[in-house]
Amino acid sequence: MDGLLREYFPILVFIGIAVALAAVIVAASLVLARQRPDSEKLSPYECGFEPFADARSKFDVRFYLVAILFIIFDLEVAFLFPWAVSLGQIGLFGFWSMMVFLLVLTVGFIYEWKKGALEWE
Repeated sequence: MDGLLREYFPILVFIGIAVALAAVIVAASLVLARQRPDSEKLSPYECGFEPFADARSKFDVRFYLVAILFIIFDLEVAFLFPWAVSLGQIGLFGFWSMMVFLLVLTVGFIYEWKKGALEWE
């Protein structure tokens, strides 16, 4: 147990230093900085105008559908890069495995297209 503690002691020291330094910086900010908020500092800054509705309003489900479809097809295409790099090593089996993968991907894409998931009315 003593050897294990000796191995992790530098990590604990670094964590302690990080926590102490963060606390000192936050305390110095509260003590040294001017704490006088005005209307300009408290105004919305993301878009430049006052919010006109609740931020928790419902979105159209098509936004989520397009986002999910993008993630699915984007991640599927991301699998092509490692496959292309290692194609010389995986041989004919790897090639045909990827062809089956791409066939399933294409069938899914055609299905989504026919169902109208890609249409925005």
